[in-house]
Amino acid sequence: MLTVTNIYKTFNKDTINEKKALCGLSLYLNPGDFVTIIGGNGAGKSTLLNMIAGVYPIDSGKIGIGGVNISRKPEHVRAKYIGRVFQDPMLGTAAGMEIEENLALAYRRGKGRTLKWNITRKEKDLYYEKLKILNLGLETRMNSKVGLLSGGQRQALTLLMATLIAPKLLLLDEHTAALDPKTAKTVLDLTEKMIGEGNLTAMMVTHNMKDAIRLGNRLIMMHEGRIIYDVSGEEKKKLQVSDLLAKFEEASGSEFANDRMMLA
Repeated sequence: MLTVTNIYKTFNKDTINEKKALCGLSLYLNPGDFVTIIGGNGAGKSTLLNMIAGVYPIDSGKIGIGGVNISRKPEHVRAKYIGRVFQDPMLGTAAGMEIEENLALAYRRGKGRTLKWNITRKEKDLYYEKLKILNLGLETRMNSKVGLLSGGQRQALTLLMATLIAPKLLLLDEHTAALDPKTAKTVLDLTEKMIGEGNLTAMMVTHNMKDAIRLGNRLIMMHEGRIIYDVSGEEKKKLQVSDLLAKFEEASGSEFANDRMMLA
């Protein structure tokens, strides 16, 4: 479902601020893989997701989704294949539009557009049933402006929008990090449910090692733009946080130094 082959990315090349973000990184995901990604600050986790989504162009290498080479395709073209949820709950929705209007935009992702704007009764019924799954009461507020929702409600709505039309790849970039613990758990439970029921292929960057171990069928650890540990199956299920810290030290030659992740 996803092939990332020997990609490189350097920001501010040949300047005093040069930063090698990805260094010959390769990755292969099977359909239905749910991969959690951990690593210290500046490891290249979010950069990897941004490269796949087309936010920044790669310097070299190749990216393919579902057998389609998207290496040089612009971000809006890749949106046909990719669903995405950001860390900031404000980024995934249009605050000035109604809940049903936001869902309508998501429902039309990757389709041809016209000047006609019409949400059919069939669509409204679909949105109502999908919103009920969130268990947040939003199905009774479909004409409310999204800007009136809480951060957790907006993030849950963004998750629904990202999966309304099943994407070939779902990208989750620390999408619960800005939420309080209770709300984060709610959104994370919804995430696990939607990925499982939809049999989606997903990549989730997280700072929480326990979540990284518990969720998904595969875990990847990154350091300085490279993958230094890749574990799946029964071996992943048996992991402890102490094992991850030991693996990081063994692979990188240094202690794990990310207070945010350690505290989580």
